[in-house]
Parts: sequence; C-alpha cells; structure tokens
Amino acid sequence: MRKRGTKDVRESERRYFNRELSWLEFNRRVLDEAFDTTNPLLERVKFFCIFNSNLDEFFEVRVAGLMEAGQEGVRERSVDGLDASQTLEAIRERVRALVDEAYRCWREILVPELSQHGIDFLSPERLPAETSGWLAQYYREKVSPVLTPLALDPAHPFPQLLNKSLNLIVRLHGQFRGQLRRSLAVVQVPRGLPRLVPLPSADGRRTYVFLHQLISHHLGDLFPGMTLEGCWSFRVTRNSELYIDEEEVPNLLRAVEHELDNRKRGSAVRLEVSADCPADVTSDLLENIGLTGNELYVIDGPVNPTRLMAIVEGDHSPELRDPPFHAPVSPLLRGREDLFSAIRERDILLHHPYDNFGSVVQFLEQAAEDPKVLAIKQTLYRTGGDPRIVGALMNAVKNGKQVTAVVELKARFDEANNIRWSRALEEAGVHVIYGVVGYKIHCKVALVVRADDDGIRRYVHLGTGNYNPSTARLYTDVGLLTCSPAFGEDATNLFNLLTGICRPQETQRLLIAPFGMLHRIIALIDRETDNARRGLPARIVAKMNALVEAPIIEALYRASAAGVEIDLIVRGVCCLRPGVPGLSAHIRVRSIVDRFLEHARIWSFDNAHRPEVFVGSADWMPRNLHRRIEVVFPIEDGRLREHLTSEILATELADNTKARLLMRDGSYRKSEPSQGSPRRRAQAEFIERAIRSKRFTPSGRPPSPEKLRVRRRP
Repeated sequence: MRKRGTKDVRESERRYFNRELSWLEFNRRVLDEAFDTTNPLLERVKFFCIFNSNLDEFFEVRVAGLMEAGQEGVRERSVDGLDASQTLEAIRERVRALVDEAYRCWREILVPELSQHGIDFLSPERLPAETSGWLAQYYREKVSPVLTPLALDPAHPFPQLLNKSLNLIVRLHGQFRGQLRRSLAVVQVPRGLPRLVPLPSADGRRTYVFLHQLISHHLGDLFPGMTLEGCWSFRVTRNSELYIDEEEVPNLLRAVEHELDNRKRGSAVRLEVSADCPADVTSDLLENIGLTGNELYVIDGPVNPTRLMAIVEGDHSPELRDPPFHAPVSPLLRGREDLFSAIRERDILLHHPYDNFGSVVQFLEQAAEDPKVLAIKQTLYRTGGDPRIVGALMNAVKNGKQVTAVVELKARFDEANNIRWSRALEEAGVHVIYGVVGYKIHCKVALVVRADDDGIRRYVHLGTGNYNPSTARLYTDVGLLTCSPAFGEDATNLFNLLTGICRPQETQRLLIAPFGMLHRIIALIDRETDNARRGLPARIVAKMNALVEAPIIEALYRASAAGVEIDLIVRGVCCLRPGVPGLSAHIRVRSIVDRFLEHARIWSFDNAHRPEVFVGSADWMPRNLHRRIEVVFPIEDGRLREHLTSEILATELADNTKARLLMRDGSYRKSEPSQGSPRRRAQAEFIERAIRSKRFTPSGRPPSPEKLRVRRRP
C-alpha cells in the first residue's frame, strides 16, 4: 500500500469527516434532547440514559477496535487521514467534554427538576429515622446476603471484574499482628438487585436511594475490626466484539456462546471512577486493570447511569412523558380479516410505528394457520423478547408447513437472545439456518408460499426494521407486503442462497449486498450526474442511518459538481462534508433525533421526472455493502412512490424543530423556521396523520387519499 503523504492527508481531511468523531456528534445530538426543555422531563431523563448507553457500546466496540489496531502497530489511516492513535486522542478529548456536559445536565438540571416534580434521590444519612430503619432492614434482608468483600493483597489478586459491572474500591486500615496495616478491597454491587432502591412514601413523592450508597453506608459490617477511610465507585468497560473464525468452527452456535462468556472478561478499554476518588487509589486501579491515564474518565455523578431508566419505566407521572400513542392499523388493512386477499389486490406499504406492526405479526400468524399455506421462510436478526413471531413459526410446523428460519447469531448484543430462540425453534421442528460463512444476515425478508385457487403464489414481506414487535413501537421503519411474481422469485432465490450452496442468482427486482448493490447505487447516482450535465432534471433524496462508504461519497461529490441537488437525511455517522464550494456545494445533510429512533432507509432518484425509489435494510457503509447480506427493493407502485417522496421524505425535509443541519466544519446547527413560517416536527405530523386516519371507516380512505389510494393489481 502506498504511504500517504501530508498532502494526501490534508486532502482527505478536506473531503471527509472522521467516522468516530461523527458518531460522537450524533451522540451529542442525543444529549441535546436531555437539555431540551420542550421535551417532557422523564423523556429528557431517557435521552440522558440513551446517551450513556450509546457511549458504552462505542467504547466496547469502536474504541476497543482502535486500541487493538494501535497495539498491533496498524498504521492504516481512515478516510479522513487519521490513524488509530490520532483518532483515539481526538476521541478522548471529545468524550471527556461530552461526559462533563452530560453530568452537568444531570446534577444541575435534571435532578432539581425531578425534585420539583416529587422525584428525589437521597443518601441514607439524610433519611428520617423511620425510613432509615426500613432501609436498614432492606439491606440486611436483600443486600447483605449477596455481598462479597474482596481483599487486595498478595494472597488475593485483583479480581476479574465483569464488563460494565459497578464496584466499590474501599480503603481501610487496622491492626494486624500488632502493626497498623492499610489495605484496599473491592465490593461488587450486585447486578441482580435494583440499582435504585424505592423508599416507602406516604406523601406521594417518589424517593430513591442508590444501591451503591446503601452498601457504602453499611460497609463497616463487611470489614469488622477495620477502620474505613473511604470508598469510591468505579466501573470497567471491556472489549465486547466477538471474534469467531466461522470456517474453523464446527458449530457456530456453541462458538458464539463461548465468545459471549469471553466478552464479559475481554480486555479493559475504559476505567470510570467517581470524582472524589483519591489520585493514589485511582492509580492503583489503573495499574491493576492494565490501563493508563489515557483511558481514565472521572465521573461527577452516578457511575453506570443507564440504570436510571428505572425512574422512567412504569406507568407513573404521565404528565412528565410524551402523550401515549397507540398506532392504528393501516387504513389499507383495517377490517380486512384475510390479509392474503388484501395483498393480492395491491402492494401495501407500512410506515412504522405510525402503522401498527401487528399487521406484520398477523401476516405470519395467519400464514401459520392457513391450510393453503405450504411453506414459510424468514430471516431473524434481532428477535427480541416477544414470542409472537417465533411462536407463529413454531405453530406453522405443528400445522404441517415447511418452515425455515435464517437466524443471525452474531447480531451485536442480541446474541444470547437469538441463541435461546434458535434452540426453541429447532426443538419445535423449524429448520434453523445460521447464515452464510463470512457474512452477517441483516436483511429483513419473510416469504410465504400459498396454494391459491388459481395456482401457487408467493407472498413477501420486506422491510427496513427487525421482526421485533417491541422495537417496532420505538423505531421508524418502512415495510412492504406484496405478491409480485418478480419479488417472489427473487425472494426464493435469496433464501436458496442463504440456506444452500449456490452462486448468487441474478435478481429481477431486489438489490442484494454484497452481490452488486454498491455498483448499482453508484450507477443510480451517476445517472443523475449525467442527466444534470445534459440539462435534464436531476435530484437525489436519500435517508439512512449512516453514510461512510467512500466510493458512494465520491459519486455524490461528482453529482454535486454537475449540479445535482442532493438532500441527505442521515441519523448518525456521516463522513461526507457538505457545502464545500467546488466539492459539495449542492449537498445538504440533516439529522433528526426525536421521540422515535429514525431507522428507515429510503433512496429517491429523480431520473428526469421518472423517479425510482428504493427501500431496504442497508446503510451506505462498508459493513453493509461488503460484509452483510442486505436487501433493498424498488417501490413499483407509482402511488406508493409518491407517498414515500411527497409524504414521508418531504415532511422530514421540512422539519425545523428536531432536525439538525450538518455544517461544513462537522458541527450541527438546529434547523429553525424562516421568518413567518410555522414550526414543523416530522414525527409529530406523522402521529397526527395516524390519529386522523382512525376516523375513517375500514372501507374509507386514509388522510391523503390521492397520494395513498393505490390501483388494484391486474
């Protein structure tokens, strides 16, 4: 590989943003929602927790990978010109500033406002006598029996602490064989107990004590005869990436289980300590854990704040939450008991969570019960804890149908869930496949083969989101139900590829990664470029989670230089630098962070007023286009294309409340309405449209009849 000179690096910096720093900017936008006083208070607490949960995963995977690269002497630079050590240095500086800001939000804003609304956090020392007595009994009965003090001395080496477990480092002294001896010990805060202990209350206030503070208050019980000098919270984050050579393991299921155990004890990548921890104690921790001061993060607040979600959960304090939203069934399916009949009439587009995901579950449950259905094939990436999807597949086997489930065991942080469901499916008689060697199965496809009265017909569901009813209420996704023969043939060939040994077949409609999708995307962009050069209408609107793939970014730069107007809606990482004269002057990038997690991928190419619109599971990232099996599909019905472009994408491009605009320097600026223009919030508008649609009878029309009504299939 040619060594990159200073000129090359500077050119890369001009053309690209660093992927990791761009991700941190995304997490900053999540944190902004915790500061945003227009959000209900408990929703702001939720965003504070999500910010910290996101940061945990970032260290477990991204930072861990960079640290490994640095330790192995890898000098390869990212697209922006930085090597691993330079990227790590920039990450540390940015993360420390973000963490300080996040905890300032907690201490100075969220805690006081929670107290104003009857939610308090008190230390055991501040409790009245009667409550203190109740808490002492709680400690003796529930907490003390599961505590294990771990001494640190030559006979007791530093324990192998589990990833992200909360611990107390204790300093104490006492007489030992006539001599004063100073010692350190570790007490692990039990993971199986609530991190927040709710106290009994007669006045309606919700009062909590942090579990680690309760343990600290009673530490003398664990070290009789010793004098406590102090105790401080700390937490270790470990490398949590799975390392499996699929070609070398005979049983992928057992290999993943083994690696899950290793993940808990992976190499340390971050140490968090409470702000009042003395420097010498912190140094001892770093030395024992095998880290340096570069990996130290000082926390002025509760360590492991994701457990604060406990105060968000439950049905209390509705006035401090977003108004409840129960998604209606799509107007095109409302009142239709026979979904197969409805799909034969027309392609049906579903926009979740505004259209109820129950229709997808019903599609599978109906297929399991329908005596005309012969076979069901489905991919499962994140199954979640809802049994209805896998239950439908199990029931289908009982009813004599051929059932195949392609389960991705390596779905990050969902591996244990998928292993459990895989075993249950296999025991029920479902033919379970663990995918293709070397690739993650990330596509979202369900195929139902049915013997209709006029012949065998294949019904297909394709989507951008997982078959997970729980997350379907929280993520924005798009799905399509169709019985198009071309889609059915392509889906059949896809499952043959996933379950058998065959070469990828040429598809009629579906774009499948890594088999030609990248080439097709670039060709679609280049066609807009050619149209612009010829003076024809040219425009690209693309919505996705992340934009990293350099060849696509370069194609977009060429399109911009030719005059193509390009609007990108990128929720998270974006390595493209917009608004640079001569490079990307015609490219605008926005990100929307709101109540629901933006998760849909929709790409619209004007094609000289003959638009082509694609929907699917793939982001424009190397992992999606080169290392995963992904499916993107065209929307063939003109009315559905119009709905996606004029209703969904156009509404998101008009958002001037929750949208942030990416600047050429990498910062984001909140979109604001121009003078005299009304405020618009895309997700709120989608919710309102869904609520309005409830007023229509099952045979009536949805809110935008001219855009949503579709022609019957010939």
